[in-house]
Amino acid sequence: MVKRDQQDEDEGTRTGISWRLRIILAVLTVIAITTVLVTNRWMTERATETTRNRAEVRLALYSGNMLNELQRTSVVPLLLSRDAALIGALASDEYASTSQRLISFQTEISAASISLLDREGRVVGATNRNLLGTNYRAEPFFIDAMRTRETVFSATQRAEGAFDFTYSRAVVQDNQVMGVVAVAVDLMKYERSWAGLQDAVLVTDSEGVVVLSTEPRWRGLKMAEALSVQDAPSAIRRAFQLTADWAQDPPDAYLGGEAVLRTDARVPFRGWRLVAFTAYDSVRERVNAILALEIMGFAILLAATFYMLSRRAWSQSMSFQRESAELRLLNQRLQREIAEREKAQKDLASAEATLAQSSKLAALGEMSAAVSHELNQPLAAMKTYLAGARLLLQRKRADEAMSSFQRIDDLIERMGAITRQLKSYARKGGEAFEPVDVRHCVSGALSMMEPQLKVRVVRINRQIPRRPVMVMADRLRLEQVIINLLRNALDATKGVSAPQINITLEEGRTVSLRVHDNGPGIADLSSLFEPFYTTKKPGEGVGLGLAISSGIVKDLGGRLTATNGEGGGAVFEVQLPLLQDKSEAAE
Repeated sequence: MVKRDQQDEDEGTRTGISWRLRIILAVLTVIAITTVLVTNRWMTERATETTRNRAEVRLALYSGNMLNELQRTSVVPLLLSRDAALIGALASDEYASTSQRLISFQTEISAASISLLDREGRVVGATNRNLLGTNYRAEPFFIDAMRTRETVFSATQRAEGAFDFTYSRAVVQDNQVMGVVAVAVDLMKYERSWAGLQDAVLVTDSEGVVVLSTEPRWRGLKMAEALSVQDAPSAIRRAFQLTADWAQDPPDAYLGGEAVLRTDARVPFRGWRLVAFTAYDSVRERVNAILALEIMGFAILLAATFYMLSRRAWSQSMSFQRESAELRLLNQRLQREIAEREKAQKDLASAEATLAQSSKLAALGEMSAAVSHELNQPLAAMKTYLAGARLLLQRKRADEAMSSFQRIDDLIERMGAITRQLKSYARKGGEAFEPVDVRHCVSGALSMMEPQLKVRVVRINRQIPRRPVMVMADRLRLEQVIINLLRNALDATKGVSAPQINITLEEGRTVSLRVHDNGPGIADLSSLFEPFYTTKKPGEGVGLGLAISSGIVKDLGGRLTATNGEGGGAVFEVQLPLLQDKSEAAE
């Protein structure tokens, strides 16, 4: 007793310690996760803001350089349209020195290229002599210059995707248009310089069309269309992306499946905008370095905690080994007791089977007197029919005599049926289940009980369906249960002036067979199915019928219950599983 109390105290101590350690570990884990999340959020915001500010400064520098180039070049067409040599060349159609003069202007003003076009759109002078004779009559820069007679700017996309940016102005003499001066702006040099950066940079016009971009495939597309043109990331790329962005705000955009930071700047020229996309790599590198230090610190703390727990677990395991040895000895004793109990249960089952058969034979002897009386009636009738048949044969009335013989044959069949029922009831039930119609079992049981029912003059009310009610059972054992319930109902109605037994058979989710008598009912329902419990007088029963019937119903997969009816009397109900394949069972 003292040892058991000590074990309980040790067990309570170990349980209390384990719960405290679990709480400490849970709190430590929550603190670690919270710290990492807060640090990640705060550092990400700081690093993102720094990166965004740097990108804005770069965009302001890019925008200023590009604007200076555009403003510087916009003045050149106005100056060249007033040059007397160019006007004279257009007026006289003499262009021998025109290209050389344009080349000298290009060297002075550092323009990308300069072209002189006549009123038909044909190039008559150019810094690029390969363009001489080319006709640009359908180009926007020529059409707009001829129409407005002012300096106009146009951006024309070439077949390979790049844009040509041109300032053009009409050359006018005596209020007549002589030709057009076109000066190209070299903005592609900025695009080439941006290509060496990690950022993706693009320029859109007032309509949102990309005119300059570090990604050549974006040129000529709208902003939304350009961002949608990207290679589908692989599963590994998506996994890395989810891991990298697990604790930061949603990114501004995705390029090639990678989150980027978007920075916009307005270019004060015709509604142009400058957009840069910066990868989060630099942001994540800064944040991850600090997070790695924090996680390492918490990992060391957890390792120390687990080391302490392992030491404690080792000391507890030693005590568990000692206790396990005692438990093995106790287990061996329990196994011996279980073997003895199983043997006793087998002996009890054998005794119950023997008692069941004895009870069955006792019921058979009880019915034999009534059956013998039932056999005397057909024997007396047969004697009468034989005497009548003899007399009819003497009078040569053979047809009427054959009718008497047929009646004698029917009586013999009836007597044979009575004896067969007695023989089948006397045998032990088999263990092989087969599809059985419960209606036939009720009819067989009533046939067996018919002599006793006639002696007592009991009214039998049957509510049985017309269609087969099939179950999987042993017919003889099921009939034995029904006979036991009918015998108990007969015994219960001995003192009733108008004895009545109601037999109800219903088919639903299960098969339900109820036997309801109008006797006094049952006083003690809790002990009704216990062996050797009976409410009958000494010598009228041993109390095994209901216990045996309950065991048979359990073997058939159902249950037997007893209740008192609302209007009086006892109600016994047998519930059995319904056979699913009724067509096959009927066959």
